[in-house]
Amino acid sequence: MIIEHIDKIARDKNRDILYITFDKEIYPSYEFEEYTQRNNIIKWLNDNDIPFKECGQIANESGWESYRGELYIDVPMDDENSKYKLLNNHLEYPDGTFKISGVNYMYLSLKIAMKNSHHDEPGFWENWADKF
Repeated sequence: MIIEHIDKIARDKNRDILYITFDKEIYPSYEFEEYTQRNNIIKWLNDNDIPFKECGQIANESGWESYRGELYIDVPMDDENSKYKLLNNHLEYPDGTFKISGVNYMYLSLKIAMKNSHHDEPGFWENWADKF
């Protein structure tokens, strides 16, 4: 299965985006299907009709990491958006700290994602792999 990097998703959406990662210290294995908190979040997202998909970390030309269960949340960061408010209330306290142990509710700005825009050039990753 091919999973897009989170920065590529931001560039495709042309906006800042939200995603969820899981602490390696709490979830040390790559058996992400067994992460209780991840399964609970997926159920909650489905129950609340909040679109999401699996995603990879920010692309890194120095190497890569196996998929560890990260989730892109397809909700715009907009305080007036009811899904965004619902998501925020579920995942973090008013002071911005995370409510669920081992779960990181993350933000990626389009500005940061654009630093890897050269990755979108045709053949970039194929050429990279040949040189790796």
